[in-house]
Amino acid sequence: VQLQASGGGLVQAGGSLRLSCAASGRIFSIADMGWYRQAPGKQRELVATIGSGLNTNYADSVKGRFTISRDNAKNTVYLQMNSLKPDDLGIYYCNADVRRQRYENWGRYWGQGTQVTVSS
Repeated sequence: VQLQASGGGLVQAGGSLRLSCAASGRIFSIADMGWYRQAPGKQRELVATIGSGLNTNYADSVKGRFTISRDNAKNTVYLQMNSLKPDDLGIYYCNADVRRQRYENWGRYWGQGTQVTVSS
């Protein structure tokens, strides 16, 4: 299973970016999908998650500004980021809990990360 993230870049404070992450390979089903970020010198932190039933969870710091969504037909998760702040800077990683075949255990897979830079 591979996760390919895209959509990062440089944006001015107050601007918007949309991240995408597509899962490919041997996939029977996907449960939770999510986005995490890691700023320089800091630990990786949760940004948002979305379950297979479209239930969502957000870090307090992004509530009201970021929206996570998914397209199950495309095995893709998105992160719409609005009103970006310099503190949102970091490498954004996607992940997915995947079952590769019907009776296999779930495994968590990670994308390679995409850089988000917000200038003030």
